[in-house]
Amino acid sequence: MTLPSPSPQTHALVTGASQGIGMAMARDLASMGHNLIVVARREAVLQEFATELEAAHGVDVEVFAADLSKHDEVTRLIELIDARRISILINSAGIATFGPLVKQDWDHEVDQFNLNATAVFRLTRAVLDGMLERKSGAICNVGSAAGNVPIPNNATYVFTKAGVNAFTEALHYELKGTGVTCTLLAPGPVRDAVVPDAEKSIVDRVVPGFLWTTYESCSRETLEGMAKNQRRVVPGPLSKAMNAISKAAPTGLIAPLVGRFYSKIGG
Repeated sequence: MTLPSPSPQTHALVTGASQGIGMAMARDLASMGHNLIVVARREAVLQEFATELEAAHGVDVEVFAADLSKHDEVTRLIELIDARRISILINSAGIATFGPLVKQDWDHEVDQFNLNATAVFRLTRAVLDGMLERKSGAICNVGSAAGNVPIPNNATYVFTKAGVNAFTEALHYELKGTGVTCTLLAPGPVRDAVVPDAEKSIVDRVVPGFLWTTYESCSRETLEGMAKNQRRVVPGPLSKAMNAISKAAPTGLIAPLVGRFYSKIGG
């Protein structure tokens, strides 16, 4: 099993492509020769990124500016998908909030649910018919190691990521033998290779640098895992440790501990 080969007729669709994991994966896919549709809210950032990729790799990069927390915006993207051959889908767009649920802005929490879960659900379904008909395609949904644990002060995020984790792994098994693959990326903390001291969060300051996964290494490991039809990719030492602890440690012990830490992030 390998990733679908690039061709002039196909596109890789990457959401959340204006930063982080999405941007790193879009860049790597372009370097492999894939035409792209890059999606995020910030059109100017996407246009600059598209120009960079087209110049560096000679691929076609289509910009689609949209807020995927909004139902109608996802519908617009699905209409575009219907007119394209999508060979690879990377659902990377997502947001998180920290602190008690009742103290969060409710509209923002609903947007978080719609972006992290509903958009992933709809876009995954939207590409499947074409991929199955062609007997070729690769899907990667970005869940989280946080989706393994009921973390207080991160409730909406873990709600969405637990769903993405389970949904993606269920599809992985459903799609066996079809020529279409479905891989879960379940990272822990991921960041830029270098973070200026003035921009470091409390997490950056607490966790030693060698334990972090960079966006670039996360992308490489994920694409390698997709090519092997891995069910779940857990990149980097910190993510792997979080994944192992979440499976072994009692929920009654780990959830309050992590929740207290997250309350400080939200504080």
